[in-house]
Amino acid sequence: MSGNAAPLLPKTALLLIAHGSREKEANADLHHLVAQVRARGHYGVVEACFLESAAPTILEGGTRCIDRGAEVVIMLPYFLSAGIHVLRDLTGARTLLAEKYPQVAIRLAEPMGRHALLLDIVIQRALEAEARSAEDISS
Repeated sequence: MSGNAAPLLPKTALLLIAHGSREKEANADLHHLVAQVRARGHYGVVEACFLESAAPTILEGGTRCIDRGAEVVIMLPYFLSAGIHVLRDLTGARTLLAEKYPQVAIRLAEPMGRHALLLDIVIQRALEAEARSAEDISS
């Protein structure tokens, strides 16, 4: 979907959540991902936020989604595993948003870690490294 086409889910927001860093460049990957997801045009609202050390916070990001008209907010952890941050911190943030905005459905998605497509990414990155190693040896 592109250009002037209406989003498939205009009242659904996707809130992508990364750990966050004080280093601006370390947060750039999430902002890039948000831009790419927005360009696909599936969700009416796509926002980035961070668990700590960067802005906006999860609560700020969730509020932005709701202020932009979201009736459903999907909190998607850009994390590899369901460690303490997902199990405790993101679940707590979901609860706070749900309490603050009871008229909005707040859903917490699974982290990236066990998704089947991640295997393809791992193999691709390994093949890229192998190709670079071969180039280094031949030059």
